[in-house]
Order: sequence, then structure tokens, then C-alpha cells
Amino acid sequence: ISETAKTLWKVYLLLTVLEIVLLFVGGMSFFDSVCHAFCTMPTGGFSTWNGSIAHFNSSYIDVIIIFFMLFAGINFSLHYKLIKGDFKIFVKDPECRVFLLLVAVLTIIVMLNIYGSVYSSLSGAFRYAAFQVSSIITTTGFVTADYDTWPSLSKHILVFCMFLGAMAGSTGGGIKIMRVKLLVRHSYQEIFHLIHPHAVTTVKLGGKPVPAPILSSVWGFFILYMGLFVVATLMIASLGLDFVSALASVAASIGNVGPGLGIVGPVQNYLSIPTAGKWILIFCILLGRLENYTVLALLVPEYWRK
Repeated sequence: ISETAKTLWKVYLLLTVLEIVLLFVGGMSFFDSVCHAFCTMPTGGFSTWNGSIAHFNSSYIDVIIIFFMLFAGINFSLHYKLIKGDFKIFVKDPECRVFLLLVAVLTIIVMLNIYGSVYSSLSGAFRYAAFQVSSIITTTGFVTADYDTWPSLSKHILVFCMFLGAMAGSTGGGIKIMRVKLLVRHSYQEIFHLIHPHAVTTVKLGGKPVPAPILSSVWGFFILYMGLFVVATLMIASLGLDFVSALASVAASIGNVGPGLGIVGPVQNYLSIPTAGKWILIFCILLGRLENYTVLALLVPEYWRK
């Protein structure tokens, strides 16, 4: 465990240094390169400029940050295996395949949706769609465009990405692709059993059966996550925020994304949220970062009983 931890830290440090160098070569100052690399690998998303990555208006910088955001959204144990010589690990890992496929498919859909209506060139539409999908699904939160002005379909996809999140074992937030994949497979299994009630099937991941307690745990997490989202959204809405702003602010907070829609959109901030709302969102941020159970366990009476 100790050796693995040291190796992962080396991988993390190597990727961070590499990004600093590539951003510096691309025209960023050394200070900006360091700050943005430090905010990419942990999927933090804070920028030294109000315009975020859009400030630099560089397709080169966009591509570099997209690459490293996706790297940060991939399970770091896969990076470890890659260094150990398994060069096909990203393709072999079932969760990674789904993650990269989702990024590709959602990017294409958003690109086609904003092409013509927002951007006149297909390359420009692809550039901004790829960046925002990668940024939101990895819960990094960098922005290169005011996606709040994009068509409705694109905005809905980006909100959907806030819930999906990145891979398990990454620095990203959200529900995580692993859980989403298990939920979909388990749901399909239940539908299959309705059609073939006497069939004996198991949910598998990577060719291995998934034990029932793990599936129950995943469903419990999902129900808790969505339940907390609904309650927090209603609480924020009760403070006078419009539906889109209330929903997006909670989704962005519990998913650890940052920018949302409406008054907390990519060119806005959380300043106008009432003080009570800020406390609610702070709690959502902690829940999302610690994956709910850790924080909520402190509020359960049984935790304090000897």
C-alpha cells in the first residue's frame, strides 16, 4: 500500500509538472501555468482570471487543459498500471471505456447543437463543446464560453454531466461512472427478470459478478444523493431563487463543479445567493466532496452513543 501510494504521488506530480511546462510553452506566464495546473489535476477549477480559461483565448491551451482534465477524471490506479507497462489499461477497463465514450458522445451532441446557432464553424463548435463537456463531467469547472446562452439541449446535457461525475478513484466529484454503470445494469437485469422470471442472471463488471450488498450500497448512495439534491434545491428555492438557479446551484455544489446556470452561471458567481443559501450550499459541497455518508454519519444519533 505504501509503495502504491508513493507511485500515485509520483504520477500526480509528474502530470502536474508536465502540464505546467506545456501551458508555459503555450504562452501562459509561469505563475498562471502553476496555478492552472494546480487547479486542473485536483479538478478544482479556480482560475487567476475572472474569465477563467476563456481569458487566454487559445485553442492550444484549451486542448492541453482538456487532456489533463480527462486524465484527472480517470481512476488513478489506472495511471499506476499504465506506468507498470499495461499500455492498454484505459481500453481494457470497463469504467474507463464508458467514461471516454460518454465524453465523446456528449461532446458530439453538444457540438452539433451549438454549430450554426452559436458558432459558425464546426471546428469552433467542437472546441468549445469538448472543453465544457470535459470540464463539467470531470467536475473541474473551468469555462471557455458562456454556456448559459447555449441552446436548451446543450445546457441540459451539461447539468446531466454534473450528476454523472468522473471515474471512481479520480479527483472528480459527482455520482461517479462506476455507480451509474452498475445502476443501469441492475435496472436492465430487473427488466430482464420481468420478461424471463425463471432466468438466473448476475450483474457483472469487467467479467466479474458484483455481490448483492455492493448493488444495495450503490442504490442507497444514489437515492441518498438525489434525495439530498431535491431537499437542498427546495430549500434554496424557498429563499427566492428562480427554478434554474436553485437547481443548478445545488447540482454544481453537491457535484463539486462550481459554475452552474442562471445567477450562478459561467460568467456569474455566488455573491447574490442569500447568506442562508450560502450555508446550505457549503453543506452540499462538503457532502459531495466526502460522498455523503461520512458527513451524515456525524448527524446520526447512533454515532454518538457508546
